[in-house]
Amino acid sequence: MEIYFLGTGAGVPSKERNVSSIALMLLQEAKSVWLFDCGEATQHQILHTSIKPRKINKIFITHLHGDHIFGLPGLLSSRSFQGGDEELIIYGPNGIKEYVLTSLKVSGTHLTYPLSFVEISEGKIMEDDHFIVYCKLLEHGIPSYGFRIEEKAKPGELLVENLKAIGIKPGPIYQQIKQNETTFLDDGKIIERKEFIGPEKPGRTVVILGDTRSTEKNQEFVQDANLLIHEATFDKDKAALAHNYFHSTTVQAASLAMDGNVKQLILTHISSRYQHHDAQQLLEEARQIFINTEIAYDLFHVSIPSN
Repeated sequence: MEIYFLGTGAGVPSKERNVSSIALMLLQEAKSVWLFDCGEATQHQILHTSIKPRKINKIFITHLHGDHIFGLPGLLSSRSFQGGDEELIIYGPNGIKEYVLTSLKVSGTHLTYPLSFVEISEGKIMEDDHFIVYCKLLEHGIPSYGFRIEEKAKPGELLVENLKAIGIKPGPIYQQIKQNETTFLDDGKIIERKEFIGPEKPGRTVVILGDTRSTEKNQEFVQDANLLIHEATFDKDKAALAHNYFHSTTVQAASLAMDGNVKQLILTHISSRYQHHDAQQLLEEARQIFINTEIAYDLFHVSIPSN
């Protein structure tokens, strides 16, 4: 599980930061890539990574402000020319379907793959064999959502020494025992998996919040996450400005991370008023509250280790 920050700026692109987009790389877990937001020129940013657009099969949109969606029509169109033939599902607020289909229609764009939509409300919005995704309505000028991606627990390790102790030698039978609740051996023995498997390995949790005012209401939603990705549009001295524009500051994001007992915080959605040399100041403000904080920059990527 790996995160790529394709765009980390707020509102408008700058020379240093493109607008919002985050890729969640799940190639080992689900052989796919999930995209969170798709601001203008996201597909250009992808060209600087190893990401294959055909591997993107889910796109989650936090809200419908342009700096989070203007890259969608171009990416969807290009995917047709890059070997994408599997279904792509877009999850987002009411209106996302109309926006995308209108853009494709008026531009005469025809896709080579099925495209479907899930217009979201609070609660569980997706579940498969490996993950559950929940969303929560945040406090912003228009409906804006946060996403909590929970990896399901994985089976424990096979207790090889215990199997050897009862005379079962290593071989393909070990895989059968791990994959099946009950295994019948040629000599008549019956092996119950639960007796030869270690404790389950807990899954990881990533929380990605869209644009939001700072609010304690989000604490339960981010609780105990391995990684919290939070906007920090403004520095700590601009709390009033952040409130007026429905955004958060560095300190507010860090306080939520501390109160929510998350393991790591990454700040993104940085206002273009801050240049490269300002990043250290923003980072230090947050680290005074929550030490395990990083500030994202375009093409920054981080792996999320197993629990």
